[in-house]
Amino acid sequence: MPKDLAPLSRSGAALLSSSLLHGALPTVTDVTNTLAVQAEGLTKRYGELTAVDAISVQVAQGEVYGMLGPNGAGKTTFLRMLFGLIRPDAGVLEVFGRSWDRDGTATLDGVAGFIESPRFYPYLSGKRNLQLLAGLDGGDAGTRISEVLDIVDLTGRESEKVAGYSFGMRQRLGVAASLLREPRLLVLDEPANGLDPAGIRDMRALVQRLASSGLTVLLSSHDMDEVEQICDNVTIMKQGSVAYHGTIARLREQAPPQAHLLRTSDDPAALELARQRPGLAVTATDGQLAVRGTQAAVDLYVTTLVRAGLSLRSLTLGEAPLEALFFMLTESSTDAVPDALIHGGQEAGR
Repeated sequence: MPKDLAPLSRSGAALLSSSLLHGALPTVTDVTNTLAVQAEGLTKRYGELTAVDAISVQVAQGEVYGMLGPNGAGKTTFLRMLFGLIRPDAGVLEVFGRSWDRDGTATLDGVAGFIESPRFYPYLSGKRNLQLLAGLDGGDAGTRISEVLDIVDLTGRESEKVAGYSFGMRQRLGVAASLLREPRLLVLDEPANGLDPAGIRDMRALVQRLASSGLTVLLSSHDMDEVEQICDNVTIMKQGSVAYHGTIARLREQAPPQAHLLRTSDDPAALELARQRPGLAVTATDGQLAVRGTQAAVDLYVTTLVRAGLSLRSLTLGEAPLEALFFMLTESSTDAVPDALIHGGQEAGR
């Protein structure tokens, strides 16, 4: 064991278990019709708490798939079962056609990533951390260190101690460590969580670059905007259950129009004028009017208010349409959500 390698903390176990098993693996170009991830009726209980409740997920090779939901929805529990860190109480979970019961640790062949945040030796440089991980992995992983540092935009910073890295740099170093083994499936748990706006932008761009190379990416997030921008398909979870399966495109079709939030000098009169305008839906909420309709209809409505002598006190945009739909799916009762929306993408095997 190298002298500068002390035992990693438990928080680093997921990184090791996902990226340091066995020898050479198939490259991204080795694509078959086998699903990258297939879960059927997957369930995990902790006493009386059902953390994951009979969910089914299918991730095709070559896509970016999002597991979306608020904190406590069951996303990380699902990923922990995928990595074999915990075992399901019921259901089937296969990765590239392999399962933990049948294939053991070989289930993770071709899989890399991290659960929660990656952990490294802070007193070592980023490059030295990667060298140690490559040494544990064996094979030719060590020859790719410069390449993966360049992919994650850490070239020029690799000689600095990790203790001096920003949170975003440590996240990108975690991706670099995962890429050492040329995975076919990259699993990222809340990769943009805790990042500043610039870090979020950089992480999204990184995931998009990796996906464009043909790599399959499975990521969890509680940010609708993040998933909308980079994912092809999504499973939205709520309290361990599935609130939506399907494509981002289908989700957009179901989203309500974005609301313009309006305050005037006489909101009751403004509401009455709205009832005379076709193509508008206007409701009074939280001391303001939520106006929904085409941009042309909203513009004409505002013009009508001014001509009627009403003063505009404020006019702002409300929640983005998908964000509003996300809250409806995860905060409303199941009965309040149309069944066609919940199962919107299952005809496509999602």
